[in-house]
Amino acid sequence: METVSENACFGGVQGVYRHASAATGCDMTFGLFLPAEAKDGPVPVLWYLSGLTCTHENAMVKAGAQGWAAEQGIALVFPDTSPRGEGVADHPDYDLGQGAGFYVNATQEPWSPHFRMWDYVAEELPALLAEHFAIDPERQAITGHSMGGHGALTLAMNLPGRYRSVSAFAPISNPTGSDWGRKQLSAYLGTDEAAWAKHDASLMMKQAGFDGPILIDTGTSDQFIDLLRPEALAAAIAERRQQATVRMQPGYDHSYFFVSSFMEDHVSFHADALYRD
Repeated sequence: METVSENACFGGVQGVYRHASAATGCDMTFGLFLPAEAKDGPVPVLWYLSGLTCTHENAMVKAGAQGWAAEQGIALVFPDTSPRGEGVADHPDYDLGQGAGFYVNATQEPWSPHFRMWDYVAEELPALLAEHFAIDPERQAITGHSMGGHGALTLAMNLPGRYRSVSAFAPISNPTGSDWGRKQLSAYLGTDEAAWAKHDASLMMKQAGFDGPILIDTGTSDQFIDLLRPEALAAAIAERRQQATVRMQPGYDHSYFFVSSFMEDHVSFHADALYRD
């Protein structure tokens, strides 16, 4: 593993690291913020999954999360959103290919050799972090924005017991019913829609729910709200009577101005779960 950079940040360290990934078959880069408490032993960890077109860097520099995480003594992980590099399949559309991994394991050509972001985020990167950094694998939580909110919710509901809490900013909530989803799931997973269900938060909510608290924020002025379909997930939450807080924030759009405005709420929400005995 290569250290790309390390910078002092709110008493801790914001690092960027690169490693050869067996899951994706290429080099992967991720950001990791470790608070000062990590010098004394393993700390809880909050995963942040980013959205379409993003790299590890977008949330790391725009979300304003490190200060709130430092207050709570929580590490932050910022994975990339897809495999990258020469020989990795891509597409001219911004919402398919590199930068648009959708947190699935692709089964279709030309995506299947590298686009295995589910295995990367669920298995490979957690093991790497636990081996090399002061991370407590027994205390994990997960959040994300847009495509990353989709990934956070579906990972949490498919991996019971892994994450103590899950939250999302403007998640793609019902991809099987949206052009932000049907296009990508058919490309990556094929036309059998039965294979899509585990990657749809609204369907997973009806089927399994989540064994912990959920927090979801979406802006009422989000320019992509028809693609996000928050109403489908809200209905599934109500039908299941799931423990959840779902908020529509007046006037906010899809940008990182929205994400940073509510980041303190989300980090505090996860801290409550991560430090609960």
